Amino acid sequence: MPDSGNKSNDTQIYNLIVIDAEKKQRLDRFLVQHLPDLSRSRLQALIIEKCLTIDKAVIETPNYRLKPGQQVSLTVPSAVDPEPIAQDIPLDIVYEDPYLLIVNKPSGMVVHPAPGNSDGTLVNALLYHCGDDFKGIGGVKRPGIVHRIDKDTSGLMVVAKTDECHQGLVKLFATHDIERSYNAIVWGFPKPSASQIQGNIGRSPKNRKKMAVVPAGGKRAVTHYKTLEIFSDGAASLIECRLETGRTHQIRVHMTHIGHPLLGDPLYGSQSQGRIKNLPAEAQSLMKDFQRQALHAKTLGFSHPITRENLSFSSELSRDLKDLIISL
Repeated sequence: MPDSGNKSNDTQIYNLIVIDAEKKQRLDRFLVQHLPDLSRSRLQALIIEKCLTIDKAVIETPNYRLKPGQQVSLTVPSAVDPEPIAQDIPLDIVYEDPYLLIVNKPSGMVVHPAPGNSDGTLVNALLYHCGDDFKGIGGVKRPGIVHRIDKDTSGLMVVAKTDECHQGLVKLFATHDIERSYNAIVWGFPKPSASQIQGNIGRSPKNRKKMAVVPAGGKRAVTHYKTLEIFSDGAASLIECRLETGRTHQIRVHMTHIGHPLLGDPLYGSQSQGRIKNLPAEAQSLMKDFQRQALHAKTLGFSHPITRENLSFSSELSRDLKDLIISL
């Protein structure tokens, strides 16, 4: 076990001794085994930043090979304050523990601060909500955003509060061990009513602001869909989509690719606006002011990276989607 008795202002100092079985082991791998709360990338950065000594000599190379009996001392500075400001913005927290939280994001909320959206984001709200509960992701007191949903998509997101949990969630997403389903309202009704869409997604060669299914290159993308309900003699349908991969705009791109773009989608559904006349009068009226894609992250399930508990969550459709369905 590492000796972490020295602590000042949340700075941690870990003292380790190399044993015979660890002879010639890489320094960064040695640290990962002894300090599982810190990611390998974080440990490598600390080494490069001259935060580590071996027998009191500073070592700056993560691939340094160890010798038995050497004394390794690592200083982990306290997490620095984040650049985004904390803002008191109401959040719909579905679940929270010391390691992660599940938030039901409303449509219209951007996840990350960016040019044009420097505040009012989910990150700003989480910084206020959690405060010092963030133990530091990569040495910064910030939420560990593992996946994103578009600004105008509503629904469930998982956010890490610790570096160790963040690593675990990243692995779950990388190995597709996350259960995610979305509800979407699309134009027309897909045939067959349930199927799988495969098609690599990359930047559209015709419009660099859009993604598209591309014949070469791009990233593998697989979406499984099934039709839940058909409205207005087939003018529109409610579908469920389950993601096997998580690419930018994946559902929006894949459904457009098979001829059934999402209602209200300003980027991928513009060519479908002529179909509005096929909707009931009340739905036509609603669609005039419906300014976002009809997409909701409905369910989220996974094995907790720290406690190993099986977690499963579901959220109701947002009010605007419910009203749209009623009108259809």
